[in-house]
Amino acid sequence: MPVAIITGASKGLGRALAEALAARGWDLVLDARTAGVLQEAADGVRTYGTRVTALPGDVTDAGHRAELVAAAWRLGGLDLLVSNASALGAKPLVRLEALPAEGLRRALEVNVVAALGLVQEALPLLRASGAGTVITVSSDAAAEAYETWGGYGASKAALDHLAAVLGAEEPGQRVWAVDPGDMATDLYAAAVPDDGDPRPAPVSVVPGFLRLLDERPASGRYAVPALLEGQR
Repeated sequence: MPVAIITGASKGLGRALAEALAARGWDLVLDARTAGVLQEAADGVRTYGTRVTALPGDVTDAGHRAELVAAAWRLGGLDLLVSNASALGAKPLVRLEALPAEGLRRALEVNVVAALGLVQEALPLLRASGAGTVITVSSDAAAEAYETWGGYGASKAALDHLAAVLGAEEPGQRVWAVDPGDMATDLYAAAVPDDGDPRPAPVSVVPGFLRLLDERPASGRYAVPALLEGQR
């Protein structure tokens, strides 16, 4: 069975992706910071009959990243790495003039430095798989200038560029930066707590990710709304 690591997998998009992959027979290594919520998610994913290893921890911890990759190795290797864990930098979001330096550092550490560290740890297994794939979860804030989204958007823009360079350096792999579009997630609620506009559930964007896995286009940046439009 193919094996995937998904960070930030206790809820939202991470959990929705985990359930979709489990339904397809993937074995999974799941990460999140809150042990109880992660265990609940893992128990739900196991109902699909797949093997699931749940490892609570912080992706900024190099030791935790090594544990995630070692767990994938014990399941048989690694075919897919999904860097979904994200930090906003400020809750709620603020204008750049008020963005605390420690908040920006946290966003960069989680969204960029940790994502690269996990790729570095995982590359030997991804190369050995013969069809290794890296997905970095991006945002439209990485490409558009939205007030108050500067710190988070800057971190995602940096992650997009790392993914682009990784794709150039690893032609044998697929490396996709994926903008999922609008979703109703805890992260968004924390970012903009006063926004009452309804947003789609994370499960609604999963078919876009599955299309990438099925069709395996060239490494690059993809937006889920465009991928879903192409399926209609």
